[in-house]
Amino acid sequence: MSTRSVRPSEEDAETPELTAVQAALAAEHAAVYGYGLLGGRLDGKRGGEARAAYDGHRARRDALARSVRDLGGRPVASDAAYALPFAVADASSAVRLAAVLEDRIAGAYADLVRAAEGARRKEAASALREAAVRSARWRGGNVAFPGLAERAAGADPDATGPVEAAGADGAR
Repeated sequence: MSTRSVRPSEEDAETPELTAVQAALAAEHAAVYGYGLLGGRLDGKRGGEARAAYDGHRARRDALARSVRDLGGRPVASDAAYALPFAVADASSAVRLAAVLEDRIAGAYADLVRAAEGARRKEAASALREAAVRSARWRGGNVAFPGLAERAAGADPDATGPVEAAGADGAR
């Protein structure tokens, strides 16, 4: 799954902070979609973790939409569907997708930490930390620099690439 690019129009020149907030919002839209899909493939403790993550990403998505408006922008809309980086047919692949989603969210929040200041930066750092913890739980291990691994040279694009918007039929 990959987030679509967030580009300002000619008349709506965005600041680096607004651009990073929009990118984080787009990533949260994709995460909400992904958790909605994978949650049905998990039960028990893992199902509860997926529901909690889904609720957390929805709350962050809504807060980011407010932040975009506070910065004078119009929040980027969610796509109807997103292409998955791999098929999610069972609990094992659902857990793998959850880890990928969290890695990608961490990347968006790492960019927002760099672009923001004050309270927004603190909130982005908190969101980055939460994504890193969730990713480590889903994966069963952690990475040295959460949010930066997907930018490393030679990274597996299926595991760490951006979340792409798909048409209603799931095609890219």
